[in-house]
Amino acid sequence: MNSLWIKSAGALALSVGLIAAACSRSESEQADADPRAGQAPQATYTIGVIAKSNANPVFQAARTGAEAAGRRLSDELGVNVRVQWRTPPQEDAQLQAQYVEQLIAAGVNGIAISVTDANILNSVLRRAVDRGIVVVTFDSDAPDSGRMAYYGVDDTQAGKEVMRQLATIMGGEGTVAVLTGNPAAVNLSNRVRGVRAAAAEFPGITIKDVYNFTPETATEAAARMQQVQTANPDITGWALVGGWPLYTDNALDGIYQNARVVSMDPLPLPLEYVRRGQVQVLVGQPYFGWGEVSVEMIVNKLHYDRDPESEFVFANFDIVTGDNVDEFAENWKTWLGDN
Repeated sequence: MNSLWIKSAGALALSVGLIAAACSRSESEQADADPRAGQAPQATYTIGVIAKSNANPVFQAARTGAEAAGRRLSDELGVNVRVQWRTPPQEDAQLQAQYVEQLIAAGVNGIAISVTDANILNSVLRRAVDRGIVVVTFDSDAPDSGRMAYYGVDDTQAGKEVMRQLATIMGGEGTVAVLTGNPAAVNLSNRVRGVRAAAAEFPGITIKDVYNFTPETATEAAARMQQVQTANPDITGWALVGGWPLYTDNALDGIYQNARVVSMDPLPLPLEYVRRGQVQVLVGQPYFGWGEVSVEMIVNKLHYDRDPESEFVFANFDIVTGDNVDEFAENWKTWLGDN
C-alpha cells in the first residue's frame, strides 16, 4: 500500500513538472511573439479641450489640431493620449465652467481652454490646478487662474497689426470705427487696446468709437456694423478685432463702398470678401495650433515634467491679402479635416 502511494506521488510530481515546463515554454514563446509581453502597460493621458463655440470654424480647426496631436504623440511616445472635446454650441462661460467641473470629476490629466469670461472661469480652473491637473489656455487667456501657460497670438500686438494695416491702406487719414464683441473677453480687450495704441502713430487717423455687440454671432455683428455705418457716414475705415460679421454673406453691403476694412480671422467665408475686394487685409491666428500646441504642452509636462520656456507662448500672425488668398485657403482643407 505504501509502495503504491509512493509510485502515485512520483507520477503526480512528474505530471506537475511537465505542466510547469509546458507553461514556461508557452510564456516564453508568447514573449517572443509579442515583444510587449511582460512590459508595463501604456501610460494614458486624458486631456479635456474646451473651446468657446462649436459654431465657429476656428475652433473646429483647433479640435482637428488637438486630435491630430493626440494621435501623433501616442505613436511617438508609446503612450495613449486621449482628447475629450467639451465645447458649448455657442459662447457660454457658465457652460464652460460646468465642463471644467465634469472633467475634474472624471479625473483628467490636463485641460486646454479658450476662456470666454475669466471672471467666471478663474475659480474653477484654480480648483483643477489644485487637483494636480495641468491647465493651459489658448486664444483667450485667464492669467489669474493658475494655468501653466497661454498659447496664441499676442493680442495687443494683433490689434496693432490690424490698425497699422488699415491705416496704411487708408493712406494715413480718415475716421475709423472699431468692432469688438464680448467686453469681458480678455483677448478682445487687449486687441482694442492695441488698435488704439497703433492709431496714435498716425496723426491723420481718428477713432470714432469702439462698438460692442453680443451675442457674438454673424447676424448680430453685421447688423451692428450696418447700424453704425448708416448713422455715421463719415466712417472711412473699419478695424474688426474679430471676424464675426464676415461669417455670413453680404454683411458689408453699404459699407465696403464707403470704407476700407481690415479684420482678424481669415476663415473660409472671410476669404471670399477678400477675393471680392470688400475686405483688404485679414490677420490670421494659429487655429490648428491652438489645439495642437496646447496638447503638446500638456503632454510634455505630464510625460517629461517639462515646462514651456515662458508662460506666454506667442505665435506669429498670418497676413492675407488678395495676392495670397487662394494659397492660404488651402490650409482650411487640413484644418477642417477635409484631407
